[in-house]
Amino acid sequence: MSTMQRLELRQGQSLTMTPQLVQSIKLLQLSHAELAAYVEAELERNPLLQEGEAPADAPVPSLADFLRAKQKAEAAGPRIVPGPPPSRAEAGSASTGQAAGASHSELKPEMGDRLARTASLSEHLEAQLDLATADPKLRLLGEHLIHTLDEAGYLTEDLAELAGRLRVTPEEAEGALRLIQTFEPAGVGARNLAECLAIQLRERDRLDPAMQALLTHLHLVARQDFAALRRVCGVDQEDLADMLAEIRRLEPKPGLAFTPTAIDVLVPEVLVRTAPDGSLHVELNPDTLPRILLNRSYYAEVAKVVRKDEDKSFLSDCMQTASWLTRSLDQRARTILKVAAEIVRQQEEFFRQGVSALRPMTLRSVAEAIGMHESTISRVVANKAIGTERGTHPMKFFFGAATGEGEHSAKAVRHRISQLIAAEGPGNVLSDEAIAQKLRSDGIQVARRTVAKYREALRIPSSADRRRKHRIEA
Repeated sequence: MSTMQRLELRQGQSLTMTPQLVQSIKLLQLSHAELAAYVEAELERNPLLQEGEAPADAPVPSLADFLRAKQKAEAAGPRIVPGPPPSRAEAGSASTGQAAGASHSELKPEMGDRLARTASLSEHLEAQLDLATADPKLRLLGEHLIHTLDEAGYLTEDLAELAGRLRVTPEEAEGALRLIQTFEPAGVGARNLAECLAIQLRERDRLDPAMQALLTHLHLVARQDFAALRRVCGVDQEDLADMLAEIRRLEPKPGLAFTPTAIDVLVPEVLVRTAPDGSLHVELNPDTLPRILLNRSYYAEVAKVVRKDEDKSFLSDCMQTASWLTRSLDQRARTILKVAAEIVRQQEEFFRQGVSALRPMTLRSVAEAIGMHESTISRVVANKAIGTERGTHPMKFFFGAATGEGEHSAKAVRHRISQLIAAEGPGNVLSDEAIAQKLRSDGIQVARRTVAKYREALRIPSSADRRRKHRIEA
């Protein structure tokens, strides 16, 4: 009995990237301190690289120097570029027109990377997303939601508006958010404090009807109205005390555990200054630019005398790596400057008037304006800051959605609300509706519920609590 074999030719698309392209994308996300550490390590291991301008009478290193550098590089182990792998959306954009050369496994971060640095919240969630679903659409939607979360792990944008902007149904957006809410740390992806606590209680199997009623009336907890709490929860005093104790043990801001604390000083990579003619001048901070050169004369001298195949291979690898690094650093600087210039263009009024003049701005609006992918913009603004005459701000500070009722940035509206409340006196405490009316008179169309949401986000008590505080102080 014979068997027949059939050959079929199938055509398909797959994502492949060269290792150097992967490293170039990683370099883009590094902070100034991380980049400086990486460049310093490369200077140590690559004899063809030199820091700054070499003096004209500097002696050319000998073959013996080259061989000692080779031994030192081999002892240092494989080269590691810190930083997470690019997202699928960014990789697809960056790999257009590139030669295939790296499999999907080569995109995974090295073990040394994981040990050398603490993952950010977005990296931690993206790693779980890769394991949670194989659906490419759900992954792309999940990645966008992850990068929308604030540093505390909350989704502050309206999910329906976000779904419309991404051209997906509200049900698809809700499904992606529910998936993220199953990730660690527990409570991440919540839209408010009650939902954050509910996620954590559900994971502990403690979200019973009484606890759900307590979460629905957190305003009573803030007012310490325990009698009303006992009525709405249907519990006695002892049970209520236990429930409140359990609530206090939860984490209200789960994302803060991933906030980097090692860097105390925010070093700006971009400087913005007002020129004599009144225009805004945007330039790279020269103190954060790595100054490295490729020593071609050293390469030419060593190439004449090297004989062993392994030495020739090492020399070729050093030349290739040095050329790639100098080009990548130049490309990184030009990309950061291009993105920063567009941020300044869209937020010009902020640099002239302050926080109250911040406009709504998204990663997509910047990406479309300069012809880059949205994920690339996300990596550019990560871990970087802009130095201005109004102080140094993280690049992410300038991004924010509109209030929903108008064209004003949510940050600007929150700032104006805090100003109005700060100007209150004992006899003129403003209710949320009064604040909304004052904002409308300033041309900011917001609803009372929006004022209440922003006031709570600023941790400002209600008008009733503020009046009570004034009476106590009086």
